[in-house]
Amino acid sequence: MPHAPLAQPNLTLTIEARMQNKTNLKNRTEGSLTRRQFVVSSTMASGGLALGFHFPAAAQATPLSSLGGSEVNAWVVIKPDETCIIRIARAEMGQGTHTGLAQLVAEELECDWAKVSLQTFTPGQNLARKRVWRNMSTGGSRGIRESQEYVRQGGAAARIMLMQAAAANWKVPVAQLRVEKGIVTHAASGQSTSYGKLAAQASQLAAPDPKSITLKHPRDWKLVGKSPRRLDTAQKVDGSLKYAIDTALPGMKYAAIKACPVFGGKLISFDAAKVTSRRGIHAVVRVDAVSVAVVADSYWRAKTALDVLPIQWDLGPYANESSATIADRLREGLTSTQNVFADIDDGNATQAIEGAAKKIEAVYGTPFVAHACMEPMNCTARVTADRAEVWVASQNAEASLAALAAVTGFPLEKCEAYNPPLGGGFGRRGGAQDYVRQAASIAKQFLGTPIKLIWSREEDMTHDFFRPIGQCRLQAGLNEKGELVGLHFRVSGQSINAHASPQNIVNGNDRRQLQGFWKDAGESQLGYTVPNLKVEYAMRNTHVPVGPWRGVNTNQNAIYLECFIDEIARAAARDPLEFRRSLITKHPKHLAILDAAADKADWNKPLPAGRFRGIAQFMGYGSYTAAVAEVSIQGDAVKVHRLVLATNCGHAVNPVQIASQIEGSVAYGMDSLQSESSIKDGRIVEKNFDTYPIARLYQMPKIESVIAPTYDFWGGVGEPTICVVAPAILNAIAAARGGKPVRMLPLKNEGLRLV
Repeated sequence: MPHAPLAQPNLTLTIEARMQNKTNLKNRTEGSLTRRQFVVSSTMASGGLALGFHFPAAAQATPLSSLGGSEVNAWVVIKPDETCIIRIARAEMGQGTHTGLAQLVAEELECDWAKVSLQTFTPGQNLARKRVWRNMSTGGSRGIRESQEYVRQGGAAARIMLMQAAAANWKVPVAQLRVEKGIVTHAASGQSTSYGKLAAQASQLAAPDPKSITLKHPRDWKLVGKSPRRLDTAQKVDGSLKYAIDTALPGMKYAAIKACPVFGGKLISFDAAKVTSRRGIHAVVRVDAVSVAVVADSYWRAKTALDVLPIQWDLGPYANESSATIADRLREGLTSTQNVFADIDDGNATQAIEGAAKKIEAVYGTPFVAHACMEPMNCTARVTADRAEVWVASQNAEASLAALAAVTGFPLEKCEAYNPPLGGGFGRRGGAQDYVRQAASIAKQFLGTPIKLIWSREEDMTHDFFRPIGQCRLQAGLNEKGELVGLHFRVSGQSINAHASPQNIVNGNDRRQLQGFWKDAGESQLGYTVPNLKVEYAMRNTHVPVGPWRGVNTNQNAIYLECFIDEIARAAARDPLEFRRSLITKHPKHLAILDAAADKADWNKPLPAGRFRGIAQFMGYGSYTAAVAEVSIQGDAVKVHRLVLATNCGHAVNPVQIASQIEGSVAYGMDSLQSESSIKDGRIVEKNFDTYPIARLYQMPKIESVIAPTYDFWGGVGEPTICVVAPAILNAIAAARGGKPVRMLPLKNEGLRLV
């Protein structure tokens, strides 16, 4: 049960949408990693704007600067002018992780937020200090929830040390001191001093034992739970923020790259003589077994030369694959007895459905989709005879460092990865690190010369690690009273783990693809209770590389289940909300967030003529979410007028940032309704935004965010609400079409489009 309500601002926020917006490296704090441990674990880690980043053009294992202040501990540096520098390990992709983590440190530190700034650091600096800052990866909505405890301890430890310094000066017990906004006072004597005056002395003290630190109870929070100014806004507004693609180093050359258009093919040869005489071209180089690059004195010259470079490809064994052949493979998995496992098998679903008074069956499908980051993949690399460096937008700088070391063969201490801001990540810039390996490979052929590799938009869209394709067959049985007596669904689709992390597949079973359907509490739990329930997965892999895509697997699975729940409710002649409520009998948090969305959306009130509602609920990344959509349809045009999204993420660190994340979730969820990366002749068809639609400004609805924290757990924020956007809209579309569902995305398959 949640404790007594805290003093919090109104957490129901209405926002007009303004813009479109996996396996983590395990914490290792005891001693240093071996090179092999680091390279292997980092390259398997999945998935950033960095504020106040110190990234020199030439670094030699540079110690982390204290920026003119005193390092009280690894997390806190305080300058004489009272500036409080908080160090942040996780990457920032515009989602507010840096500000949220800084709030957690500042809450325990009791400093003045108006005087807070941020500093990030490199993976080399982290390794040099035995990974004192722990995990540097940002992915799976884990940035705050997995590091909140130890960053708060860092802030609390610094506060204790500062107060100990004051107590020593005044020769009074620490217990008699109070601190607020960086000012330490001793009420009995009337003495006071500031953190800026105590920092140098405090930095010489021994850190307290973490086991002795008592963190604040949430009811005592002053800063956490509120929405102070973000720490990364000014640089965005004034245009001073530099992304990885803006990196400029003396003597830098540019590289454009092209890989075999069919996955599984390889590079045979190229005729470099056809382009090397062009102005500004320095060389044409083989990068690896599948790709070739042109290096020039500008990116445009490199790209235009690459466009006309004669290349001979071996298209490999998959040149005849298509969306149709892949769909056939998935359909086979829906009924096959081969390579199938049941993650849940309660009662006897098959028998219950066969004996039911009414049976319902459907097959849903979701396509490959691309990440479509606004900043295409890029990396600047410099390799000398004894050192290697990269400047790269990465969701996991430690994985970037590991990739660099693997390509160059240098020891980790001879490598460094600088992590400028990310122009979008969404999982693409996490574990793959292919662009890092490519840049390093090219730079090895130009010793001492910085090489900036930039992917064209076409290369970025056709050589992604795509969201897995899938189909799902769902069957249900209702008794004479319209009660659900049996539910059976089987997902047939591609496995991310099979492609990237096969060690996570146990006895051929990959539970990851069933995220949101798990019995296990805490991460992605199924909220419905059905007396006879069977949940299966048939792994059917393709030649197309796949990877985490913001809201990994929960997005597809929520569409399958939540749209089918609406179909069952219609067959039972039940209201979709009330039918869901009847199935949520053991999970009160699921029910509470469903009711919160329905209440805010006025579910039981009539809509204007021509408007229709849809509802959905789901759990992912440790948070409970629900959505209600309002749509209208005229001909083939679907207009989403309103979306109400409710989330319970346990502790709401910064409500405004959470609302902003929800807003971004809507854009991504709407993308998944209309986007598709289709296959013809073994290759991706959609090469740019003219054929790959993403949510436009004019398509965005009114968004209302209901943030309903219960303050008893730590959930994620960046990904959870995406999964309920699409099914809520699809259920509203079905209502508008007299109960006819959309089962095979994208919407164009049903002759529909978003407007």
